[in-house]
Amino acid sequence: MRASNESIETQRLNLQEALDSKKSQQERNKLGQFATPTALAREILSFSLDLLPKNAPVHFLDPAIGTGSFYSALIAAAKPDRIASARGFEIDGHYGRPASDLWANTPLCITLGDFTTAQPDEARANLVICNPPYVRHHHLAREEKVRLQNASEEACGVPITGLAGLYTYFLALSHAWMADDGIAAWLIPSEWMDVNYGRAVKKYLLEKVTLLRIHRFDPIDTQFGDALVSSSIVFFSKNRPKMGRGVEFTFGGSLSTPRVQRNISLFDLKKEAKWSRYPVSEVRDVNAGPKLKDFFKIRRGLATGDNNFFIMTREQIRARNLPDIFFRPILPSPRYLQETEIHADTHGNPAIKRQLFLLDCRLSEAEVKAKHPTLWAYFQYGIPDVSERYLCSHRTPWYSQEDRPASPFLCTYMGRDTGKNGGTPFRFILNHSAATAANVYLFLYPKPILKRAIEQDGGLARRVWNVLQSIQTSDLTDEGRVYGGGLHKMEPKELANVGAEAIAALLPEYTHHIQQNAAE
Repeated sequence: MRASNESIETQRLNLQEALDSKKSQQERNKLGQFATPTALAREILSFSLDLLPKNAPVHFLDPAIGTGSFYSALIAAAKPDRIASARGFEIDGHYGRPASDLWANTPLCITLGDFTTAQPDEARANLVICNPPYVRHHHLAREEKVRLQNASEEACGVPITGLAGLYTYFLALSHAWMADDGIAAWLIPSEWMDVNYGRAVKKYLLEKVTLLRIHRFDPIDTQFGDALVSSSIVFFSKNRPKMGRGVEFTFGGSLSTPRVQRNISLFDLKKEAKWSRYPVSEVRDVNAGPKLKDFFKIRRGLATGDNNFFIMTREQIRARNLPDIFFRPILPSPRYLQETEIHADTHGNPAIKRQLFLLDCRLSEAEVKAKHPTLWAYFQYGIPDVSERYLCSHRTPWYSQEDRPASPFLCTYMGRDTGKNGGTPFRFILNHSAATAANVYLFLYPKPILKRAIEQDGGLARRVWNVLQSIQTSDLTDEGRVYGGGLHKMEPKELANVGAEAIAALLPEYTHHIQQNAAE
């Protein structure tokens, strides 16, 4: 029997490769189709099977079965007479029809259709294993989101935000298909552990089921060669949680031999917004002290709509004979910016090797046509394509830019820990120039209390910058998020939540204000 299992798995892998080759990478990315490797599928299945009562009949369900990697793992791990029923759904007939033929002589029944529209019958699955489609919310039509939100809340009792990816709805909808005390394992992107839409997933896992274990793979070791995504596996059973128990968090390595593991109580999980800090980091107390948001208004850099069209070198501006009055300096991408302190020339431009300028015109089209013929001609060049892009089409005029004045402090929006930059994926920049920046940076605009202090003390800006640079990498990464390949990102609200006691210590006015409030 073992030999036949290996033989059919070889057939499945050959089929998977042949089917994948007939689809472009873009097509598969749009539909979130990333096949589960055999070794990983078997490890997940075996671990899940061990969570069921020994020798209990298995009623298997995979809501996004593809060619059947998890079912193949099931027949390799369980005795044939233990598999009472097996069912899968596959919306894409390109994979579903050949998979149905492959498994025609087995108990597996594949439904060619959309799992999210199917209605659960009386038969309930006690083993739900799934690698759901990783489709981001902006690929879902508004009407589709509303349908999924309504169906998901009805199925599991938890409302889901419209910013959630499709995999979140698969998880929620499967609740109605599970038997009481049944086991589920979900191979999903780990971003849900940190992002806002992940709150719904956490609420479900903490209140509607018994969360057993979360394994997070090291982001540097992506599980799918064709997807830059950090993966996690979530195991739970369908029964009400008991507050006294804890959840096993593991990280790195494999399920059977993780590099790090830690047990976290449900009480602590309810307090923590960033679950990806576990198990590497310990439980932390809620920081009630000053944070960066107390001293800075933090905003993403501007999104031009088309950097190639709107950002130019001085030579390109001259070659096109465009008027200088409609250009303002803009910093290059962090990969081209070696400096962490940006000095300015006599015109306020950054004194760096790679000088770039942003085209930003607020005049109407009629004014541009009448007064600036070369600029008008350049805009005509951009009308067929650039003006129709999403951001540009929602602006009036389409070639105007967001208001992002220069800031004395910036932070890079994303990066990898490569051992450079002091071992941190983020860099804080002291900016003396009039340059704005694109959305690969975060602006830290000083709030009034800090702005006044900087105006009164010429050296304070540098001391504040030194404090920002001295923030521990772990304090930054704990608030941010990490993707496949070890790519760290930081959104404005996440950076705003980083502790800032050292900045508070630089401001006597702030210290006096806190002491006065405490005395009252």
